Amino acid sequence: MNFKQFDTIIDVRSPAEFAEDHIPGAISAPVLDDAERAQVGTLYKQVSAFEAKKLGAGLVAKNVAQHVARLFQDQPKSWHPLVYCWRGGKRSGSMAHILKEIGWNAETLEGGYKAYRRWVVAELESLPSNLQFIVIHGPTGSGKSRFLGALERAGSQVLDLEDLAAHRGSVLGNLPGRPQPSQKMFESVLLEKLQALDPSRPVFVEGESKKIGQLQVPEALMARMRASPCVVLETSMDTRVELLLDEYRHFLQDRKMLDAQLDCLVALHGRERIAEWKAIGDWRELVRRLLIEHYDPAYRRSSQRNFIHLSDAEKVSISGTDDAAFASAARSIGASAAVAA
Repeated sequence: MNFKQFDTIIDVRSPAEFAEDHIPGAISAPVLDDAERAQVGTLYKQVSAFEAKKLGAGLVAKNVAQHVARLFQDQPKSWHPLVYCWRGGKRSGSMAHILKEIGWNAETLEGGYKAYRRWVVAELESLPSNLQFIVIHGPTGSGKSRFLGALERAGSQVLDLEDLAAHRGSVLGNLPGRPQPSQKMFESVLLEKLQALDPSRPVFVEGESKKIGQLQVPEALMARMRASPCVVLETSMDTRVELLLDEYRHFLQDRKMLDAQLDCLVALHGRERIAEWKAIGDWRELVRRLLIEHYDPAYRRSSQRNFIHLSDAEKVSISGTDDAAFASAARSIGASAAVAA
């Protein structure tokens, strides 16, 4: 599907449908809001299709008129929008008909969102095989996300799955103020990112597990990553502690939130050890203990088992916590990746 040919993508489904997933870049212009859609649906089931259509027609006409006045009034005659709803039927057809009558070249998406969703799933199954990945490894706190950022600033191609998933991939990985998207929305933005990558150049990505928070990484992408060459970051324990204290500073301001997250590890470590961690008052000591007793063993078990080229990985030293240290490391690995490509 080529959406770049359109000036605007208009999603006319309800706000709840839009919130769960939509074509990236689309605007929400519902012809029925959530309550109206429920009202029309109830009337359809309990009374008749005719009565439901009468009610729906009036509501749709009112809402489309408001969107024309508020959202589209300044569009030129050459404006070329794409309109879609759930199946590409009455809701999108109603909007597109009015836009066409005004004089705009409005089109509808054949098959609607359902067809788009099938396309996303199919593309995510096939597209990863066309890309060459270099997978960044290192234990928790080694600076993998910062390293990806430094690589991107240096001109390398980067796929930051944790940023797309709004989660750092661990029990303490929730990002304050950034709830995770739905699984479908995650896959939509992931596909958009993958399509923008140049298959002739390597793509740096962090070595993730199958789940990032509550989201699943698509199987084809996971398989491709696990078969790809690796780079391991070597970062001292003191530097790792400092990096984590900076990344998780929100926990320093809310100890109850941290303790609640630690409770999630009771099944793995038992209540006695969790109580020991909670009793540690020094933040650096707590982070050090969590790294040694929880994160590092988990990293060793998962990475060695799942990434077949990890034993042959190139080693990159992270010499400090400042931007210069990561920029220096990025330049060295970026140069070697360019030679390899």
